[in-house]
Amino acid sequence: MRLKNWIKRRGLGIRGRLWKMMKCIRSGEQLRLDDMASSSESLATRDYSASYSSRAAEADIKIENSNIEEAESSLRESGYLNYEEARALLGRLEYQKGNIEGALHVFEGIDIASVTSKIKVSLSRRCEQNRRRSQSDAAPPMSMHAISLLLEAIYLKVKSLQGLGRFEEAAQSCKVILDTLESALPEGIPESVSADWKLQDILNKAVELLPELWKLAGSLQEAILSYRRALLYNWNLNMETTAKLEKEFAVFLLYSGCDASPPNLRSQVDGSFVPRNNIEEAILLLLLLLRKFAAKKIEWDPTIMYHLSFALSVSGEQRALAHQVEELLPGIMERRERYSILALCYHGEGEQMIALNLLRNLLNNRENPDCVLELLLASKICATNMICVDEGITYACKALSKLRGRCDQMASVANCLQGILLSTQSRSVASDTERISKQTEALEVLESAETMMRERDPSIIFHLSLENAEQRKLDTALYHAKQLLKLEAGSNVRSYILMARILSAQKQFVDAENVINAALDQTGKWDQGELLRTKAKLQIAQGKLQNAIDTYIYLLAIVQVRTKSSGSGKKLPKNRRNSDRSLEMETWHDLANLYTSLSKWRDAEACLSKSKIISPYSASRWYSTGLLYEAKGLHQEALKAFRAALDVEPNHVPSLVSTACILRRLGSQSIPIIRSFLTDAIRLDKTNHSAWYNLGLLYKADVSASALEAVECFEAAAFLEDSAPVESFRLRPDLEAHFAP
Repeated sequence: MRLKNWIKRRGLGIRGRLWKMMKCIRSGEQLRLDDMASSSESLATRDYSASYSSRAAEADIKIENSNIEEAESSLRESGYLNYEEARALLGRLEYQKGNIEGALHVFEGIDIASVTSKIKVSLSRRCEQNRRRSQSDAAPPMSMHAISLLLEAIYLKVKSLQGLGRFEEAAQSCKVILDTLESALPEGIPESVSADWKLQDILNKAVELLPELWKLAGSLQEAILSYRRALLYNWNLNMETTAKLEKEFAVFLLYSGCDASPPNLRSQVDGSFVPRNNIEEAILLLLLLLRKFAAKKIEWDPTIMYHLSFALSVSGEQRALAHQVEELLPGIMERRERYSILALCYHGEGEQMIALNLLRNLLNNRENPDCVLELLLASKICATNMICVDEGITYACKALSKLRGRCDQMASVANCLQGILLSTQSRSVASDTERISKQTEALEVLESAETMMRERDPSIIFHLSLENAEQRKLDTALYHAKQLLKLEAGSNVRSYILMARILSAQKQFVDAENVINAALDQTGKWDQGELLRTKAKLQIAQGKLQNAIDTYIYLLAIVQVRTKSSGSGKKLPKNRRNSDRSLEMETWHDLANLYTSLSKWRDAEACLSKSKIISPYSASRWYSTGLLYEAKGLHQEALKAFRAALDVEPNHVPSLVSTACILRRLGSQSIPIIRSFLTDAIRLDKTNHSAWYNLGLLYKADVSASALEAVECFEAAAFLEDSAPVESFRLRPDLEAHFAP
């Protein structure tokens, strides 16, 4: 107030005095209190006279009280305003009026290099004095108020450049603020500095703004470095600002499409976790946010869970996501949302019964009447389990009733699931009449799903082709398979495999192999496993046995390289690891069977020993061992091996058929016992031509059986053999889950 009264006593108002003061400043000069009225040269006139003078003539300049107080404070602390401080004040006036071009013109007159060097020295000395509790050292060249004023000027220059679309220049200028403070205070911002609320406010804004500017400039790697710098250096940011930066960085890492190199942590503790890629770094940031929420340091933000769900899902860590959801406090997430996410997580991990039980708990609650998506998921899970097929059909029917007249696309999906369930149910019924009825109904429902599609759904067309193929309607199946390949543009391996197997059922082996070769050309090595296995089967069907051996060996080499790469730190999803192990084991068995057919006993035994390491209790390994003993003429040992396979898997159809053949050859069991093995095999797989053929031989040898029964068995065997693919039309469940779109 004394300064204001003094100015009034001199006969000038505050506005006029401040304006004259700024006009009188020359480059590098200092304005003394006693000389305020004597200066005449105008800084604004010299540097910006045209634009500023015209606006001054049009209207009075309204100087905010805060600007007057800034000038008073600087004058009170040092007795003068230097050139840079005057420009900082004048530039701020222009910026506040919305004249960003004029403000930028004024700010560009500030010598940034000189100012920042003085700021560094001032901050360093001030912190050193505070540490030593001594005032005897030389005073800092700049006051805290002057430092804040000039840093604000640089920040407003950044905002002006941003407003003019000069994003890279803005980012470089913003970086100057952080470089200056980090260079002056390498150990972080101390409390004595952060106590200046204006300086801390400028710092907070600059730290938040810099990554956004680099993103606008298209420099994504610089944006990543800026985010890391903001989070790793001790800027003394408040918890809300830090949480905001962590979330924004996690979102950027997940969705920007820019590959970030691993962070280089200066103070890394030995053995601590260092993210290896974008996904891991984003997950780490999101987990830190969850921990802060659990400690009640920040408010709950539901989008954190959404982004974490995405990150953990794409990295194959569904179980980890389930644990995070389970650890959330009650009331944070709605019961329906919690159960749905958990069911999806366990479904993705292959824990189908856990997922189904969660959905049962949800669907049995009358408070959740409109759970269409949950009904569809439950029916999909039931389709993979023969025991739950009836329950799955009930869920699909409920979903259809709720969707009637609402959404044709979802109703199409519900019809598709119902068709899959009816097809699965048809394989378990005892009566031929009922089986044919279920198969017909399944086709009708799948065709209805196809007609209801607003946009063609590859999954529906795939199952329509598959169902026709299993019912031996091969021409229709091939038509849909071709439509599927065209629709997907050859992007899905399972479509190629289905088409090749349909062609093999039509005995078009060369065309089928060409389809596989085309698929191999468009598929990465890690996804070629089942393609190569089908190719080897096609080569065997054509009598190219050595080519088949080479294909199997190449396939095993790919699987083993992938296994080694996963052991060296590249973690694979659980379902993919299981799929690779299953593929490797089955390939060893296929190769063993091929060597057995060539009477290469030692090679076959070597293959079986390899598969034993993978899974010592495998039904298919015991079956291949039985075939080897049978080829050697060791029928008793073969019988033991087949029975061991049935002990491991009672419904293993090839072992049932082979057991019946050995018993019939040995003549050690009655015909009804032998027939029971074959009828069980046919009940489990009605398309097994070998079972029908051997049952016909059994009826032919049985004097009590009619010749008509034997003829019917032989006719069925002949029809099925003529239309049999080299490998089952239906993929293994683990591969189906992997290749499903």
